[in-house]
Amino acid sequence: MEYERWDEVLAPYDHAVEELKVKFKNIRKEFLTKGEYSPIEFVTGRTKKIGSIISKANRLNLEDIESEMEDIAGIRIMCQFVEDIYTIVDLIQSRSDMTVVYTKDYIENFKDSGYRSYHVIIKYPINSIAGSKEILCEIQIRTLAMNFWATIEHSLKYKYEHYIPENLAIRLRRAADAAFLLDQEMSEIREDIMKAQVMCQVKSITVRDVLNKIQELYNLGDTHKALVYQRRLDKIDTERDIAEILHLKKEIDYLLEKYNSNNKSD
Repeated sequence: MEYERWDEVLAPYDHAVEELKVKFKNIRKEFLTKGEYSPIEFVTGRTKKIGSIISKANRLNLEDIESEMEDIAGIRIMCQFVEDIYTIVDLIQSRSDMTVVYTKDYIENFKDSGYRSYHVIIKYPINSIAGSKEILCEIQIRTLAMNFWATIEHSLKYKYEHYIPENLAIRLRRAADAAFLLDQEMSEIREDIMKAQVMCQVKSITVRDVLNKIQELYNLGDTHKALVYQRRLDKIDTERDIAEILHLKKEIDYLLEKYNSNNKSD
């Protein structure tokens, strides 16, 4: 296939990857903005390279890559806990802007190599100047520990052209088991970790809210009060004293309500 033709074929996949990355990042942002724990830690994505597409098509004897190759467009979602993976799967299945074709649970049914991950194959609609079409995309969902292991394995597969020496493969399997043991241990203290992270997020949101309200006082022309509250906020240990921050926020809210009431009466 000529390069210009490849460029045309891969363009919708590039668009899908960019759109899906934004959508999943926005899901994370929604959770955090509401002061809630996010099951999504971070998101990456890529369109498969032409050389990799050709190599895989030849290896699997594929005739039509657009209908037979599921991972030309690939999204990877990383989580902190194994439980988060299944939460994200439920989120994907509930969406109306993508259709789940099928799933592969390599956590319950991990590969002989030790590989663990959850794959969701979706159909995703793309609209362009050439028209609309649905393309296949693979979403891989893993914990940070699973991703670390899989990244190392991928590098070794590349080095050894998919045939890793047995002695090295044995050590990789041991490492995979160790990584999963870490995930299990972290799941045991998941509730405490989540509560701590949510508390940290609430503090961050509250401080931002207080700063916005101080800015409102500046905008209203009450520079004196704004400076007083700014200095009080600066003295508070924002890492610890959430009660003081909330108290300060309540004071400023009360003052702003008085301003609004006076403006309405005028």
